Amino acid sequence: MYDKDKVGANVPHDLLSFIKGAGEGPLKGLTFMVKDLFQVKGHKTGNGSPDFLKYNEESKKTAPLIQSLLDNGATLTGMTICDEFFYSLTGINAHYGSPLNVRAKGRMAGGSSSGSAASVAASLCDFSIGSDTGGSVRVPAAFCGLFGIRPTHAEIDLTGATAMAPSFDTPGWFTRDANLLKKIGDILLPKQKQDISKLKLHIATDTFDQAMDDVRANLISVCDLLKKGMPLGDSIRINNDDYFNWREAFRIIQAYEIKKTTLKWVKAYQPDLGPGIKERFQMADKVSDKEFQNANKIRQSVRHRMEQILDENAILLMPTAPVIAPLISTKANELETFRQNTMALTCISGLTGMPQITLPVAEVSECPIGLSILGKKHSDKQLLELTCMISKSLNLMSHS
Repeated sequence: MYDKDKVGANVPHDLLSFIKGAGEGPLKGLTFMVKDLFQVKGHKTGNGSPDFLKYNEESKKTAPLIQSLLDNGATLTGMTICDEFFYSLTGINAHYGSPLNVRAKGRMAGGSSSGSAASVAASLCDFSIGSDTGGSVRVPAAFCGLFGIRPTHAEIDLTGATAMAPSFDTPGWFTRDANLLKKIGDILLPKQKQDISKLKLHIATDTFDQAMDDVRANLISVCDLLKKGMPLGDSIRINNDDYFNWREAFRIIQAYEIKKTTLKWVKAYQPDLGPGIKERFQMADKVSDKEFQNANKIRQSVRHRMEQILDENAILLMPTAPVIAPLISTKANELETFRQNTMALTCISGLTGMPQITLPVAEVSECPIGLSILGKKHSDKQLLELTCMISKSLNLMSHS
């Protein structure tokens, strides 16, 4: 285990004391941390912003998702840093710093759930809870060498969590091993089909085309290994080189919804916003009704396309992120390019509401990279079962 202070994963306004879980339950003896957007009774939620924290009041209730974990035996040990108002994928907070990615020296943990990922990677807790709107669980999980899940949209109650873009927002969780990822899913997810005997994996070839050469080559090698033990269907091109339009549709819908959520508070209180975040809010303020309507038409076409591709038993294989974690010292304009390239892949599950799990399958230049499995809506438990099977077949050992 690493020194908690040196990892810098926790907010300065951390819990004053641990919140003990129930004496019994499947998560008994396990510890977890939670992103600074979930309500915990008696604690002030900060949304990654010292100004928001200053004006906010202590929560009167604990978010149902967090309470469920406590009721099942897990102990809550901390609140974790996130990007300011969750509007980034870097994990760097201008006010609180950048949590240490112990798996990739000098590189970002990824955001916006950076502290949640960093805390699990450094073994400060057994698992952690984040949120994923545009990739905020999947990307940090990939960069920190963790398992991470974005469930089917609206499958898990998000009461008591700050809304960003409600038609995209989901909770998510990080673990170092597949079995625990599944165990948490058994608690949080509703009843779903779990049989994976008829599933067939399909390589989404054009998603691999988006990745850096060495990331692509390593992930394709992993797919080749999977062929030996699992039925692999035809390779599929899911998008006829229309990634720019898919990503832009996501960006515009997200921004339009933000106008009705966090931007309202930002305009009313004029907080001191960090670089990049400030400009994104300014952009969001200018998105028109017409742009939103056009973007929504694209979203409908993406959903139609993906539902055509994914029959009852089809699972897509794709890179989680097209690159390794960028260096913390990367210049702002290069980070915007990283963000756009990454969103081209992460927007797929956002626009469709489909569940996605990232698995820590390989490394490039001593940096973890993630392979994702994506399935139809409500196939979360099948994906979790499949994750355990793949993890066993590839011998993905926990980095404890």
